[in-house]
Amino acid sequence: MEFVPICLFTSLVVKDLFITKTYAFSIAGTIPELIASVVVIAVAFWTRSMALSVIVGLALVFLLAIVL
Repeated sequence: MEFVPICLFTSLVVKDLFITKTYAFSIAGTIPELIASVVVIAVAFWTRSMALSVIVGLALVFLLAIVL
């Protein structure tokens, strides 16, 4: 039971990043989110801080959406 929350969270994230509205697999159009997710995984791994991970993730998606 301890892995249920992480499994549910992973399935939601994977669906948002890789599955289109027509239920096809695609990474086109989600480059800012993909870059931000990799950075957030690293931040979460090293700091173990949920708050810092959320703040870094939101800031990166915002900045990358403007730049890319």
